[in-house]
Amino acid sequence: MGKLVISEWVSLDGVFDADTMADWFQPFESAERGEVIKGNIDAAGAFLMGRITYQMLASYWPQKKHNEDGVADRLNQLPKYVVSETLESAEWNNSRIIKSDVANAVRELKQASDQELLVFGSAMLVRSLMKTGLVDELRILVHPVIAGTGRRFYRDGMDPTRLELLEARPLSGGVLFLRYGAAS
Repeated sequence: MGKLVISEWVSLDGVFDADTMADWFQPFESAERGEVIKGNIDAAGAFLMGRITYQMLASYWPQKKHNEDGVADRLNQLPKYVVSETLESAEWNNSRIIKSDVANAVRELKQASDQELLVFGSAMLVRSLMKTGLVDELRILVHPVIAGTGRRFYRDGMDPTRLELLEARPLSGGVLFLRYGAAS
């Protein structure tokens, strides 16, 4: 059975907003951080995204034809599942829309593969998946800045979720890579 892995990049105060990445993400670019991101993508057998993340990535990566950043080919070739009740079509190569019964669809995807199903961003989707018990691992790149403004990954009202620390690794520039598994 495959694993459902969540990959998030956040500021110290939990901002994950793509619109403000110039302030909290880009200043901490490093080869180490790039290798962590590439490693997550390389380990994936498919990608799962919410509509907003899907549309953002689908507007960028399909134009990349020379394996930019060492990940473009995998992002463009591997299966992509987008969870949306409103999206009518998903044109990015190998994309399918999941419109309903998301938990059951994800359960079936995990059972059909022995590889990782990787979720990026997609906070609304992740928050709903955390309630199902289907999430196997959470990988977070924490950036050493308090953004102060922007959309936050963690929201008031989320159900408490106990996790088990699997790895904590400091990267250059003060970025921290954290891996958590579902607590037993």
